[in-house]
Amino acid sequence: MSTHEIDDLTGTQTTGHEWDGIKELNTPLPRWWLWTFYGCILFSIGYTIAYPAWPLISSATTGVLGFSTRANLDADLAAAKAAQGGLLEQVAATPIEEIPANADLARFATAGGKSLFKVYCSQCHGTGAAGSVGYPNLNDDEWIWGGSIDQIHTTITHGARSDADPDTRYNIMPNFGADQVLDSAQIDTVAKQVASLSGIEGGAASDEGATIFAENCAACHGEAGEGMADLGGPSLTDQVWLYQGSLEAIKAQINQARHGVMPAWGARLGDTAVKQLAVYVHSLGGGQ
Repeated sequence: MSTHEIDDLTGTQTTGHEWDGIKELNTPLPRWWLWTFYGCILFSIGYTIAYPAWPLISSATTGVLGFSTRANLDADLAAAKAAQGGLLEQVAATPIEEIPANADLARFATAGGKSLFKVYCSQCHGTGAAGSVGYPNLNDDEWIWGGSIDQIHTTITHGARSDADPDTRYNIMPNFGADQVLDSAQIDTVAKQVASLSGIEGGAASDEGATIFAENCAACHGEAGEGMADLGGPSLTDQVWLYQGSLEAIKAQINQARHGVMPAWGARLGDTAVKQLAVYVHSLGGGQ
């Protein structure tokens, strides 16, 4: 005989549990819920039999169906490589300057370079390669180290100021103010001279400014400020500025120069991938 009482309001037997005057009704679960629960148990047992599931000491149960996501991935990669039709090998064997002349090869290299760019280059140059302060825009016609496809290939391969590559692109602009090469008045004068070359507000050409520029700046930036790609000296005559184009920004750079570092990708990615990147960057519209 049950010792559990019957609830007067619902007519349902209680469980015998009581807390602070509150009693728990012994209400059974709905049949549909129970059958669903039992079905899930049966399904899970069947699943662990059919598919890999239980870890062992050095492996895992393989399941009677022999399903393997790793095997599927290997098959997909093999199919993708077969679909390339040897194009990667052609990229590897073709000199970089000859790739654009082969329409199919250029299209393949550009597509591969675009994917590589998103993974390795977009963090600094932006997803659209438009750059930002301190990171060059790769869509325009202004190139610090030259914009021909072989120059771009060299820059990507060896980087800029990279400690990991002895053949890296390397230039250093002196700290004319911080190292007391020029005094504040001279910096102000030559900054106005530089600003005048591209029509920046506050710019003013002068004989003194031209003299200071010729003695301190022309060796890298050219006599007229047109830039020297062989030395990595940017042009100062256009509206493209790596560290902003204002008189104050020019003064700050002359006083204590900022220098970015670009990784050397050749050793890390291999020449074939670097070729694809160079073809893609060159195709953006600013390549020379």
